[in-house]
Amino acid sequence: MTAQFKAFADATSNPWYVRREWLDKVAAGFTVGSCPSGEQLATIQYLQTFAAQHGMHWTGVDARRSEHINRLGASQGLIAQTEKGKLGPADYKTAELLGIRVATLAEKLTLS
Repeated sequence: MTAQFKAFADATSNPWYVRREWLDKVAAGFTVGSCPSGEQLATIQYLQTFAAQHGMHWTGVDARRSEHINRLGASQGLIAQTEKGKLGPADYKTAELLGIRVATLAEKLTLS
């Protein structure tokens, strides 16, 4: 986890404890690394735990692994890997589908 996000997370005590601002909101996460074992899963798990602590609904990636989508096979969130500093088309497509899942869930929760 980056130091900037960790500082943000540490500063959320009042929104969580006093006001419950993010209760029942939709959350998802993504991370990008340059190495195949760059601890990206640990980052996603941190984000998932953070969302749960705030009472949020976590949305994972609902896509089977292939060369065209979800190429690293993560289900908890989007885990991408750069090749020479650039993301591949499969990572962009997975991000788009994750965004659609978040929007769809948010709409369902709003209408219920």
